[in-house]
Amino acid sequence: MASGTSRDVVGRGLRVLGRAIREQPRIFAVAVTGSVLFGLMVIASAYVVGGVVGKVVVPAVARGSVTDGALALAAAALFGISVLRVVGIFGRRLGAGYMQYRLQATYRRRVTRRYLDLPLAWHHRNATGTLLSNANSDVEAAWYPIAPLPFAVGTLVMLVGAVVSLFLTDWALALVGLAVFPALFALNVVYSRRMAPRQARAQRLRAEVSGIAHESFDGALVVKTMGREAQETARFAARAGDLRDALISVGKLRGVFDPMLETLPSLGTLAVLVVGAIRLRQGAITVTELVSVAFLFTVLAFPVRAIGWVLAELPRSVAGWDRVRRVLDATGEMPYGEVVLDPATPAPATLAFHDVHFGYEPAEAHLPGTEVLGEVTYTVPAGKTVALVGPTGAGKSTIASLAVRLVDPRTGTVTLDGVDVRELTAASLASTVALVAQVPFVFDDTVRANIALDRPGIGDEEVWAALRLAEADGFVAALPEGLDTMVGERGTSLSGGQRQRLTLARALAGRPRLLVLDDATSAVDPRVEAAILAGLRAPADGGAPASILVVAYRRATIALADEVIYVEHGRVVARGTHTDLLATVPGYADLVTAYEQAEQEREQTRTYDEVTPLTSGLEVEVDR
Repeated sequence: MASGTSRDVVGRGLRVLGRAIREQPRIFAVAVTGSVLFGLMVIASAYVVGGVVGKVVVPAVARGSVTDGALALAAAALFGISVLRVVGIFGRRLGAGYMQYRLQATYRRRVTRRYLDLPLAWHHRNATGTLLSNANSDVEAAWYPIAPLPFAVGTLVMLVGAVVSLFLTDWALALVGLAVFPALFALNVVYSRRMAPRQARAQRLRAEVSGIAHESFDGALVVKTMGREAQETARFAARAGDLRDALISVGKLRGVFDPMLETLPSLGTLAVLVVGAIRLRQGAITVTELVSVAFLFTVLAFPVRAIGWVLAELPRSVAGWDRVRRVLDATGEMPYGEVVLDPATPAPATLAFHDVHFGYEPAEAHLPGTEVLGEVTYTVPAGKTVALVGPTGAGKSTIASLAVRLVDPRTGTVTLDGVDVRELTAASLASTVALVAQVPFVFDDTVRANIALDRPGIGDEEVWAALRLAEADGFVAALPEGLDTMVGERGTSLSGGQRQRLTLARALAGRPRLLVLDDATSAVDPRVEAAILAGLRAPADGGAPASILVVAYRRATIALADEVIYVEHGRVVARGTHTDLLATVPGYADLVTAYEQAEQEREQTRTYDEVTPLTSGLEVEVDR
């Protein structure tokens, strides 16, 4: 792979640059125009300097005096050329910078939009650190050569103009240029090919370092409580060391080639002086022409480096673009339909599963997939509460994900009010169904912003109503700034139960007609949980109750349900009331009894911690 990359990196890199030009043609044209103007003024300045030396300075030395008119004319010519060069530099840099940053912003948005379109199964196969790298450093790397690209294009025009002017001046000096310029270009090509595998490896390691750092920070609680600080530090240090070595390898190669790229134009200038001196003695050229050509080679040294900058960055650009394109070309998005459920309908929604099968795709194409659900058929009637109960790994969370269309079934249908959820618009689905997941996610923002989410029609009155329904109004009112209190990243200033109630209030603020609770009140005191569920079934503000699908473990929660669906190994084993299943399904009875015993043990531990001070003098917080 590395060798193949090194062979075709120039071609692939140029195709990436071509894509950039096609996307931003006008801005690129402005930048190239400025660069070409600069290049032409460089050539012009060489011949003006030559003319000044040959026709002003040399005669003045011979006469011992300077003609004021000739001196003023020379100064005016040099000043005019300098002004045009400044205009060219300004246009080139402004256009190149604007083009580069605009492309980076555009592709960051495209990558992020693609993340949101792709299904959860795709996200599960990709580390968070890698996704962050794709949207940030990979996008930057892909368009990094845009900054020197207009300069390089202008330099190519300048080189053509320089060669033509050399031939018009003297064929021998032109041959020197024809020897130096292709050699410089060939050296740049060899440089970029050698650089390709090194830049690709460095870009990959950047993503890996980002992934390890994100994982360590995200799992800080586990790392600290399990005493894994040293191991995590060592793991990060090892990969950071690999990145350091990869970047050093890049630097070493630059250290070898940069002096060579700098030396070639200087050697060209030396060759011009040697050949030019001979031609001057032969009478083939004048002092003016010799000075012009020598000065031309001198001032070409820096602009020609722009070609090297582009070629040197092509490997990094290709590596970054490959990683960005992997996201943009990823398949599996879930297109929405055009059906809209009546938004004015206050009645609870009816959810139905019809012979649903679901399985996760394998990480690699040649591996078999994982079957999670099979032949799942059940209904959540309008206004009713249905509890999903089953052992760990039975498929309960997958059923909840299917209900809100985070994933689509492999076969079968999931319907809302008789309409296949795949036929609904995204807005209609979002306004009808709300999911409160197992792990509550809270934004680093105010309480108000976390609940309202800038949704139209949700003001403070609606926020407080949702908080009351989620039994969260009490603790929010007690916060230092109420709704304006900042909750910290992931809600670190709140307890687990408070975070769960906050996310429940967020879902309720939108007045969903179907509420899916995936063990969403596990960190809440059982009495508070019972009050929440009772409030959902009969809202105190007189609003219509929502249909509820709840993944439940506690006996008190399960007992509140109108119907219980018992799931094992991705199949619906039994359904009925809690009392009926206890009496007729041994597996269900054993599971609920085990849950109840575990809950009693947790309650005993909570009670003990509530009255027993810790050694630090603090007491354990119990969420009530």
